[in-house]
Amino acid sequence: MRILLVEDEKILSKSIKMILERAEYEVDTAYDGEEALEYAKTAIYDLMILDVMMPKLNGYQVARQLRKEKNGLPILMLTAKSQLEDRIEGLEGGADYYLTKPFDKRELLACISALLRRQGQEVNSLSFGDLSLDLDSKDLSSGAHSLKLSKKEFELMRMLLQGKNQILSKEQILQKVWGYDSDAVENHVEVYVGFLRKKLRLLESRVSIQSRRGLGYFLAEQEEGKEE
Repeated sequence: MRILLVEDEKILSKSIKMILERAEYEVDTAYDGEEALEYAKTAIYDLMILDVMMPKLNGYQVARQLRKEKNGLPILMLTAKSQLEDRIEGLEGGADYYLTKPFDKRELLACISALLRRQGQEVNSLSFGDLSLDLDSKDLSSGAHSLKLSKKEFELMRMLLQGKNQILSKEQILQKVWGYDSDAVENHVEVYVGFLRKKLRLLESRVSIQSRRGLGYFLAEQEEGKEE
């Protein structure tokens, strides 16, 4: 899961990022409201953690703008402002949950987990055809066969399984798996697709990763009794 953390206090941002990464979330950071909007519009994030008091645009303005544009990205709003009127403004502006500072890291992680479950993003496993990916153990299995994926293999396979037979471009995959600010290039996607194709053959799965020239990759299932 990739989270966009928007917090202008850089020491606090670094601390929250460490908490999230230890919980095995991928995290990108932004430090003002305009940057937050730019990142959020890439559609590569599963959740946004949004501070209220920020330069350029505050958290309320960011949330309202995203909702005005029909962007359904889940928003967890963080703020030191704990008055009822402030919480109401945040929720009415488009935030899904409002957490006041200071907060316990366990509460932060519980809120994130609850929001992801509510959005249907966080489940125990994903499947397509005879293929299943355990999101806790990172095991990919088909029938009686099972093997563990590396971190990047896991993120790429999860993205493909979530999209199922939807075509995902290399750019989408780069942004989602490697991150908005990564130096990774399209060749990285090709290499990891190759790794996953090899593992699908080892699993003897009927699911394969197909490519559409100039468009991207998608999952396809071979029909029973037919050879590819």
